[in-house]
Amino acid sequence: MPDGVLRARKLPDWPTGPLPKVRVAAALPPPADYLTRIGRARDLLAAFDGPLHKVVLARAVQLTADAPLDARVLLRRLVVADPTAYGYLVDLTSAGNDDTGAALVGASPELLVARSGNRVMCKPFAGSAPRAADPKLDAANAAALASSAKNRHEHQLVVDTMRVALEPLCEDLTIPAQPQLNRTAAVWHLCTAITGRLRNISTTAIDLALALHPTPAVGGVPTKAATELIAELEGDRGFYAGAVGWCDGRGDGHWVVSIRCAQLSADRRAALAHAGGGIVAESDPDDELEETTTKFATILTALGVEQ
Repeated sequence: MPDGVLRARKLPDWPTGPLPKVRVAAALPPPADYLTRIGRARDLLAAFDGPLHKVVLARAVQLTADAPLDARVLLRRLVVADPTAYGYLVDLTSAGNDDTGAALVGASPELLVARSGNRVMCKPFAGSAPRAADPKLDAANAAALASSAKNRHEHQLVVDTMRVALEPLCEDLTIPAQPQLNRTAAVWHLCTAITGRLRNISTTAIDLALALHPTPAVGGVPTKAATELIAELEGDRGFYAGAVGWCDGRGDGHWVVSIRCAQLSADRRAALAHAGGGIVAESDPDDELEETTTKFATILTALGVEQ
């Protein structure tokens, strides 16, 4: 593992706060334009002879801070709020150009792939519902998600695509027939734990990540048609919906999907956060907009942004 990578099961003794005042400077695009993009995607999805089955469309919020943000404090807040999430903080300087001094910080619930010896595990997420403070409403939201035909369809597209990507590399694949419910502080998710054994021990964690990314949880089905539409409608997503992780000299490693994150500017006075939702033919545009609002809550709450 490179010397610049710190992997730990608990955070170092980093500062705990406070953070300066943070506010939303702009919505990119404005909500009305995001709804228009969803409408365009639904038209393509509904086409009888169209190739597209699912596409994940994201929107962003531009944030400004009254003073420099400490990324270590933000990471700690994210991990404390969701202890089961995979927290990460990445110096983006090596990307060059305008990213010198910038950083990506987040806490992803979604494991892209892990390799330990010949054992492989993936835990894709697709399909979501908001958490609620009232326990009865929270349980109802979870139950509605578990029984939602639209969300189950969206999730199955992800699982089926990952199965196809893994079969040449793994044997003894175990994929449960039904997804499970997973909860973060802000969101209920459908998830499926996929396990298997490597056919060839020379296949590394990086090889597996490259074979899987981008999954339909952040791209779509089929990948080419979905990513082309994303590029047309959104442009450059930056480091959102990428993969963050490590691989050691044995080929073992963990890679997670870079969601529930913010890209901090070099001076730490600005940040850009994304949230996306999977669009299928059955999608309701207003529900999809609300889904992104729910997902923004993870990073905005950690930053102390009024919502």
